[in-house]
Amino acid sequence: MKPRIAVFLQPQHAEYDQIRKAAKESEEIGADVIYNWDHFYPLYKEDGTQWEQGERREGKHFECWTMLASWAEVTDKIDVGPLVTCNSYRNPELLADMARTVDHISDGRVILGIGSGWFEQDYEEYGYEFGTAIWRLKELEKSLERIVKRMGKLDPQPKRKIPILIGGGGEKVTLRLVAQYADIWHGFATKTEERSGIETVAHKNSVLDNWCSEVGRDPNEIQRSIGIDIKRIDLADDLLEAGATEVTLAVNGPGYDLSLVKEWIAWRDSKE
Repeated sequence: MKPRIAVFLQPQHAEYDQIRKAAKESEEIGADVIYNWDHFYPLYKEDGTQWEQGERREGKHFECWTMLASWAEVTDKIDVGPLVTCNSYRNPELLADMARTVDHISDGRVILGIGSGWFEQDYEEYGYEFGTAIWRLKELEKSLERIVKRMGKLDPQPKRKIPILIGGGGEKVTLRLVAQYADIWHGFATKTEERSGIETVAHKNSVLDNWCSEVGRDPNEIQRSIGIDIKRIDLADDLLEAGATEVTLAVNGPGYDLSLVKEWIAWRDSKE
């Protein structure tokens, strides 16, 4: 099976018409998925660099799910979804209904990406309780139960079983939740002191497979979406060997240069 190529359009520092144009272009060049993220402020500076620790982040930004509804209208075949929805920002029953609605707008192309949340500035500015990391993970677990239950009650039902994507690499809780609830796991090819980025992917996939065994899940049911530096196409084949089934490529605004994405799509198309 050919790997999927996902374009991660970071919805920051741009006017909305620039974002919409990039979403449409992503479909035109042959990408399989377009993701945005669920934040209220930019995560990176306009040049793509990080802010200093404690520095306030400012700049143009748009809301996640409203944007996904627009993408669903202006595209025809590409999957759309958040990478990822912050569980803390919406009632889980409401989120299930929102996802079902965008699923119908897109004629069955939405992915429900979700995670426990981490960006404290969002929480403080919008009045959400930040709590602790483990508290947010426990809330995510409760919400996943409620989302699945509510999804089964909605009328009309989704066009397809909406794939649930869970983002995060925590080995004790997050990957267990992936094994229990997710159709897609999203992680990153992150280099650590112990492992290269590729080794990290292989290790996390092994941990996820073990959790699948623990909960009685076929690990082949879960797609593995991995974020990697868009410039590292030299690692593409290694990424597949480490277990990736989808490659996620971040593209920053306002320019949204997709030229390197085209190289990854050509690599995908070279596979059988």
